Amino acid sequence: MFKKIIIQENEKGLLFQNGKYMKLLGAGKYYTFSDREIEVVNAAEPLASDRCALDILLADAAVAKQVSVVEVADEQLALHFVNGKFADVLRHGKYAFWEITDRHTYQMVDIADPAVDASVPTYIFSKIPSFYYIRIDVAEYQKARLYFNQKFQKILEAGTYYFWRNSVKVDVGFVDTRLTQMDITGQEILTRDKVSLRVNFVCNYRVTDYVKILTEIDDFEEQMHVAAQLALREYVGKYKLDEILENKDGLSQYVFENLKAKENTFFVEIVSAGVKDIILPGEIRDIMNTVLIAEKRAQANVISRREEVASTRSLLNTAKLMEENQTLYKLKELEFIERICENVGNITLNGSGDVLSQLAGLFKEQNAS
Repeated sequence: MFKKIIIQENEKGLLFQNGKYMKLLGAGKYYTFSDREIEVVNAAEPLASDRCALDILLADAAVAKQVSVVEVADEQLALHFVNGKFADVLRHGKYAFWEITDRHTYQMVDIADPAVDASVPTYIFSKIPSFYYIRIDVAEYQKARLYFNQKFQKILEAGTYYFWRNSVKVDVGFVDTRLTQMDITGQEILTRDKVSLRVNFVCNYRVTDYVKILTEIDDFEEQMHVAAQLALREYVGKYKLDEILENKDGLSQYVFENLKAKENTFFVEIVSAGVKDIILPGEIRDIMNTVLIAEKRAQANVISRREEVASTRSLLNTAKLMEENQTLYKLKELEFIERICENVGNITLNGSGDVLSQLAGLFKEQNAS
């Protein structure tokens, strides 16, 4: 029984007889019967057959002449370009692409080393599946320690990095390069006179050795925290409460110098350190508030007495001047008359005499009464 097969211009036909590959067929109309079969394949896709292996097809010179063949080994990738444009990435295996209208080229990449070679264009990573590679983003304020199979390789500066996924385990450890603040809060410390204080302390530092801070010291932040605590206790234990409150800067400077001396041990740069708060027990705070109120009241009394003495001295000096100078006395009278007139709506005068004399007389009578 015959069967008609039509092969289009963008297709190829693979002729099989009794299950054996015979030859390649181009576009056209064909007839098959019981022992002959034609497998139609798309010329835009890689050459492959459901009935035979690729090598059998490539053994046909007619096929080999029309295809581009690439073989990818283990731990290798092939970057596939069609007419100069990236198409896809090929894993280990053998591939054949029809070169009827398109030109196929390949860039072979060794992925045994996770590091991506500089010859690999970066833009392809946005076009291939993420299971082929590892992406690492290092921010502007960071450094990254790169490890292959837990072995340190190098420090990565700010930027984006790609590594091939293979049998090598790739890890990174990020380090913040910015100025970092460490708070030591709520330290209960006894002074020399047995007063319990709570001290809050702050320290600003910056990491200087990004590798040794991980490999040569265990939890550097905790060790810095303990070192600051010990320095605080050592200083506070030497002085009485009043001495500490009067010299907070001395406490800050002592702890700062103590931490500064251990910079190389912690692999950091201590930029600054200082006391943030000194919190007193409730009863001590009440006593000190009482003392402060008493001191301020005493200061207010002193100032009040000083002002009274100054006012009295000023009045005495004024009286002496008026006693010695009648003109000044008259001027003072006129000043008081002016003040009276400002506060009086109507003034009625009786009898003879000038107005000023009568007003002066009124003023004297008012003083006498």
